[in-house]
Amino acid sequence: METLIQQIINGLVLGSMYALVALGYTMVYGIIGLINFAHGEVLMVGALTSWTIIGLMQEAMPGAPGWIILLIAVVIACVVAATLNFSIEKIAYRPLRNSPRLAPLITAIGMSIFLQTMAMIIWKPNYKPYPNLIGGTPYEIGGAVISVTQVLILGVTALSLATLMYLVNYTKLGRAMRATAENPRVAALMGVKPDLVISATFVIGAVLAAIAGVMWAANYGTVQHTMGFLPGLKAFTAAVFGGIGNLSGAVVGGILLGLIEALGAGYIGKLTGGVLGSHYSDIFAFVVLIIVLTLRPSGLLGERVADRA
Repeated sequence: METLIQQIINGLVLGSMYALVALGYTMVYGIIGLINFAHGEVLMVGALTSWTIIGLMQEAMPGAPGWIILLIAVVIACVVAATLNFSIEKIAYRPLRNSPRLAPLITAIGMSIFLQTMAMIIWKPNYKPYPNLIGGTPYEIGGAVISVTQVLILGVTALSLATLMYLVNYTKLGRAMRATAENPRVAALMGVKPDLVISATFVIGAVLAAIAGVMWAANYGTVQHTMGFLPGLKAFTAAVFGGIGNLSGAVVGGILLGLIEALGAGYIGKLTGGVLGSHYSDIFAFVVLIIVLTLRPSGLLGERVADRA
């Protein structure tokens, strides 16, 4: 029972980070039909930026509380990531908006490789320890242990998701986003500026990815220039699992994928004597992707629509 509770906690923490990144994928796809494969690298840039800011602040203000340093680092990381994603959309994707779908897809993959290479040049390729700024005694729940950092991750994720849902469903920008997703030309006739809405979508997705990047670094304790590739790929899997283009589906898909990965690594690892343990936890995410694409390509909450004539 203790193992079950522990793996559920681990799965919820992991799934909440997947959900934040998956929302960026699904928002962009829902509005312009593009899979932004550079989104994982935005997460990486956010994490490495926060690592740099933390190091500078610890040198400049050695007596400052850890939570203040972390908060400032998160804000700056969000600004840098938002600026980066805004620039990517304007420079790399906007000129190809009316091109065949393969062109922006190849551009997104190329942008991902470019960002990884630039990060390797700027931050060097070695793994860097990420400081634990949120101390405190871990909590025990039914024999399982959850750290203060993991509690914070769950709380920040819930707050971020609630804020995003409110923004999309109850604000003027949210209505403009939904109108643009439905039909950008008609939305433009109604006074909506599609280019502005699309840029805002990329910025919001980047902020969520930066928050997820800082969470990922704080939870695992290291940062590196390739750290965004696998979380980005799994978040894409989560978006497809839940139904790409559906915000609720991205959240459900992310959390379920985290739970499947954690429970799979914990229990199947035991059954196989460690052959398929935590080192092979990535298998479960991609097995889920294959099953979903085979049985229900539209995802759990995605709508089945007919092809347009």
